[in-house]
Amino acid sequence: MWLLDRFLKKLIRQGQLIIIESNGQRHTYGTVSKNTPITVRFHDPEAPDFVAIHPYMGSGEAYMDGRMTVDDEDILGLIDLILANTVSDRASMLEGGVIPRTIQSMANKFQRLNWKARSKQNVAHHYDLSDKLYHLFLDQDRQYSCGYFTDTHNSLDQAQLDKKIHIASKLALKSGQKILDIGCGWGGMALYLNRVADVDVLGITLSEEQLKVAKKRAEEAGVSDRVKFKLIDYRQVEGRFDRIVSVGMFEHVGPPYYKSFFNHCRDLLADDGVMLLHTIGRLGLPGTTDPWTNKYIFPGGYCPALSEVIGASEHSGLIVSDVETLRLHYMYTINHWYKRVMAAKADIIKLYDARFYRMWTFYLAGASAAFRFGQMCNYQIQYIKKRDSLPLTRDYMFENEAVLKASEY
Repeated sequence: MWLLDRFLKKLIRQGQLIIIESNGQRHTYGTVSKNTPITVRFHDPEAPDFVAIHPYMGSGEAYMDGRMTVDDEDILGLIDLILANTVSDRASMLEGGVIPRTIQSMANKFQRLNWKARSKQNVAHHYDLSDKLYHLFLDQDRQYSCGYFTDTHNSLDQAQLDKKIHIASKLALKSGQKILDIGCGWGGMALYLNRVADVDVLGITLSEEQLKVAKKRAEEAGVSDRVKFKLIDYRQVEGRFDRIVSVGMFEHVGPPYYKSFFNHCRDLLADDGVMLLHTIGRLGLPGTTDPWTNKYIFPGGYCPALSEVIGASEHSGLIVSDVETLRLHYMYTINHWYKRVMAAKADIIKLYDARFYRMWTFYLAGASAAFRFGQMCNYQIQYIKKRDSLPLTRDYMFENEAVLKASEY
């Protein structure tokens, strides 16, 4: 316990953390505040040092395995407390601990090598989980990406609809156009664009489970002749498209492949075409994916700094025509997911087991805190090939958005 005790005495300056060892010994860190103290209990004597030596990996695995518990299952409160105290401390225990950063950096570089076969394997690890799991915590349209909150009190379903409206407005769609949706998920974006703009859409995915659902939805909507879905890597797509949209897929491309990704998108995009890339990103400088997330949640995943995206795309000749930073929208989205997962505890344990449930809550809690206190954000980057492909001002976006909202509300 001495190593963890040493960390926490330096770390906790605001809020209060209580640690109870397996022998009952109690330790208190920080100061009394208006917030309820967070109480962590260790259930074997080796667990505290395991967490101290392998900070994020150790805490995640200890929580998953039941070696560490949090009173009231408030894992979100614990991670919020830790990150609130480390937001300005770049040498925080969560980022490095006693594991040399050079080792983690080298490991991350290898893990980002997402060649075709590995990309499919990585996608299957996360997205080919039971369809019932995603039904339990996502919105009705299965949007597994950042919502758009025009009001923080909006429901999850409204925020996800508003996200689709927001993106469609930036695409400046016209009837009869041909659209490519890279990383189409369960088909919600493709079906929406077809419904509101009378366009033909090809959605591509590497998830066999998502493909089944997307195809079924298109058939049920009676538009399978105009909204088609394929199990194919983006590198294998051929043809020309008036619009390209990609939401929540770029995080799986990997920095070594950024230039080829944009080069291929350039070749697929019509001369007067428009592309909209929606991706999780990081504020400030490039970084690394924490080892726990890479191992258990998104193998091969990486959230880029804006400089990495723009630096890669500028080699393709694509013109960056608009950039928007969504700073807190994903935190609000994930908080909805977290609450739904907590409410569905019994169903998730029945579907998998208690360890999986704890893993999933730890993942969502950590993600929420990263968007609130850490470096995470979302970027929406619009690209064109010709500088006169869109109106001179951004007014058309707001006008399109108003029209689409009026048709929905």
